[in-house]
Amino acid sequence: MDGEGSASALRYHYATAKGWINDPNGLVWFKGYYHLFYQHAPHFETPWHESMHWGHARTKDFVRFEELPVALCPDMPYDRDGCWSGTAVVKDDVLWLFYACIREGTQAVAAAYSSDGVHFEKYEGNPVIPTFPPEGGPDFRDPAVCFADGRFWCVMASGNRERHTAVLLLYESDDLLHWQYRGVLREWENAKFAECPSLVKAGDRYLLAASVCREEGHAFSVAFGRFADGRFTAETEGEVDKGPDQYAGQIFADPHGRALLISWIPGWNYAGYREKDLGCLSVPREVTCEGGVIRAYPAKEVRQLLTERDPAVIRTEEGFRILRQGRADVEYRGEIRDLKILRDGRVAEVFVNGGEEVYTALL
Repeated sequence: MDGEGSASALRYHYATAKGWINDPNGLVWFKGYYHLFYQHAPHFETPWHESMHWGHARTKDFVRFEELPVALCPDMPYDRDGCWSGTAVVKDDVLWLFYACIREGTQAVAAAYSSDGVHFEKYEGNPVIPTFPPEGGPDFRDPAVCFADGRFWCVMASGNRERHTAVLLLYESDDLLHWQYRGVLREWENAKFAECPSLVKAGDRYLLAASVCREEGHAFSVAFGRFADGRFTAETEGEVDKGPDQYAGQIFADPHGRALLISWIPGWNYAGYREKDLGCLSVPREVTCEGGVIRAYPAKEVRQLLTERDPAVIRTEEGFRILRQGRADVEYRGEIRDLKILRDGRVAEVFVNGGEEVYTALL
């Protein structure tokens, strides 16, 4: 990524050939490829000039990517104000996309499907979840759909303005098309709303993640625990990626049983800093939990790209600093048993102590 924000200088972080990119959506393995969808404005380098689309790319190795035609366009009455974030799930060899659709401020859930993973049709009965329940609020978005215990589950991100809480709301279904509300799955106090949740099977446990927008700032919350009969019981919790130049991480389960996390770089705090889009997607990080410690470390496909030193990462007596142009440095203070750096143009992903802490920076 050069000084003008061109994606052409990125070697292995995915970026679109043209247009704006933000949240990763619908991360899934389907018909021999990892598919990456993402929020996209195909005709503009900055957002809000057109309603959100779903861009689409696929890869086999997370290093070489093939950009595919736009998967979802806001062309229906229920999504004319945008096809917003969501997830993907495979059922009977068909790829289903679930996304937040917006019309005149009303947020709901719509579905689309594909047999080839490239061309998508929208479900004629959309929206499949038309509005929020009393425990939620108008911020009602980012459906996270998964299959567990013989049923499909959908986690919706929302917030309750009266109680000043961020909430994850749970729905269940037998067929992906008819959803029944089950109640609040998780809640955070002193927060405005949650965004971009993930519910993923991870070994003999489940992983529940969300971007929590607190009254001041935000955090990427990750919890491992048990999920049964519509209830999630957290056993270990943490905040994996400390940023500061990342947002909207989504975690998905791949065919090898890995829980892989991909985030949007650089996040909203950087929007407008340049006239051209600087956005890309992070490398996949494998999220694990051992001995009560949650880690996020680059997937094996990209580990050969890791180094131990970089001119932008300066070791100090207390830890290290990541140097950024025109903004404050990123500072880490603490014990360093191991330090690995993944540098690609103006993007740096720094992994401390085997991924116990992760720092993502646009330099």
